Amino acid sequence: MERFESQRDCRLSCGKYGSVWPMPTVETSLSHNRVHFDPQKIHFDVRAPSEATSQFLDETRRLFLGNLRKECRRDCTLASSAKIVVKANVISESLVLDWRTHENYKLVINTTEAAGTVVNIQATTVYGARHAFETVSNLVTGSVASGLLLVSDVIISDRPVYAHRGLMLDTSRNFIPLSYVRKTIGGMAASKMNVLHWHVVDAHSFPLEITRVPQMRIYGAYSSSQTYSHKEVVRLMKYARLRGIRIIIEIDGPAHAHNGWQWGPEEGLGHLSVCLNRIRWEAYCAAPPCGQLNPMNENMYTVLKQIFHQVAEMGSPEETIHMGGDEVYLSCWNTTKQIRDKMLDEGYDLSEKSFFRLWAQFHQRNLLAWEEINRRMYPSIPEPKPVILWSSRLTDPLAIENYLPKNRFIIQTWVDSHEPLNKMLLQRGYRIIVSTRDAWYLDHGFYGSTEYHTWRTVYNNKLPKSRDRRQVLGGEVCMWSESVDQNSLESRIWPRAGAAAERLWSNPKDAPELIERRFYRYRDRLVDRGIHADAVSPRYCVLHEGMCEHYFYDRDNK
Repeated sequence: MERFESQRDCRLSCGKYGSVWPMPTVETSLSHNRVHFDPQKIHFDVRAPSEATSQFLDETRRLFLGNLRKECRRDCTLASSAKIVVKANVISESLVLDWRTHENYKLVINTTEAAGTVVNIQATTVYGARHAFETVSNLVTGSVASGLLLVSDVIISDRPVYAHRGLMLDTSRNFIPLSYVRKTIGGMAASKMNVLHWHVVDAHSFPLEITRVPQMRIYGAYSSSQTYSHKEVVRLMKYARLRGIRIIIEIDGPAHAHNGWQWGPEEGLGHLSVCLNRIRWEAYCAAPPCGQLNPMNENMYTVLKQIFHQVAEMGSPEETIHMGGDEVYLSCWNTTKQIRDKMLDEGYDLSEKSFFRLWAQFHQRNLLAWEEINRRMYPSIPEPKPVILWSSRLTDPLAIENYLPKNRFIIQTWVDSHEPLNKMLLQRGYRIIVSTRDAWYLDHGFYGSTEYHTWRTVYNNKLPKSRDRRQVLGGEVCMWSESVDQNSLESRIWPRAGAAAERLWSNPKDAPELIERRFYRYRDRLVDRGIHADAVSPRYCVLHEGMCEHYFYDRDNK
């Protein structure tokens, strides 16, 4: 029987997947032997096909060493360190990160008396190599004395099941400082998630600086200190990209548009948004303050186009945009005289069907504006990029094909797990991103009649199947911020978002062997990296493996 110096040492190779989170999908073989080493004495031989990919991997190496140092219990220094050489080879020059990017990697660790330990990483892209380095950090733990322990012999072949493995972060209802957004990105990188969907504006506030339309921030931010400048956003995009994460910005509309949109009459542009400050808000919007963009005001489209232009400038050429689209109240438009009169002048009647046509026209015009901006800015991009919308009454499967072309719009669904919407959209050929409301809404359980979702509920949420696997792009857990700010953000997201990360990376058919033990170790790893991840069990259950599993299962299924 092997003897290990600590529980964390044992977990490195106990069970098929050891401490690796998310679990690899193709091949995994872990030895029970260890290499005792000093991270300062690792040698690197990194080969990349271009200067840009070399620079990317230089940063990957720096982040990797920083993560290793956080595993040290006392002192990383070791006088007689084992010899470790990390070799990494990337094939592609591409730095594109989108739904078609290859994130696969092959990791082989081989230890011999003559050559010492060689860590060999092969990846198609820098993003696959980044994931491989993350996996190596999962094969390491601190030694009781000093230095680190590494699994001596490893074979892992790995690639994600889903291309879109995301987290939606709302920073409009409560402002979240960028330092906390960066920590969120750090947790995502540790979990091999690759999309931060940034819900940066809403009716409550518009903290995003739009240099072409400074009024948006002046009228929309909670204060001059609670804003995100153009330069800060560009830096955040780069920060995320070096951690294998793309940022998709959401500019919500036509609903959820109040603060930031009130200035039209003062500037001679008319009402850009309507139904502002309605006292009986329940009849005109989902939550106060009400506000819905005015689709009969050409100036509103001009302002939106300027906002889209800046979003395109801040992102990479291949990036798309999320255009919101949910919780539109037709009653708001139907009780606004200016809209009713102009609709009648333009040949609409005032039937519900006409208001749906008006709503669809809003999205279609914004799509054309987005395409025009991108053609002008990035003429080398061969095909137009689809945009994302939330599911809504407009995306009802019985009507959606009349309004939203399936090759141009991706639908992010936010319905409960038992509802048929996903299946029906897939049958009609639409691509979807899944955010299951009764499993992946991390804000639930803290307001109203919503129910808290444990990490097991998050983990067991399976995505729908489709004949064409490319239709289900993946999914997102959602952190709406009605009852969250920087003081509670991390513990609300982590480690539960990591349960979704494994579902999206690995999509296991059944609960894998020793999943609780790997999850406990994953949570501890986040804490070691400075992320205030919530506890998921009494410490007794972490230290006494197998003693609490049925207890928690029974409690989660009451």
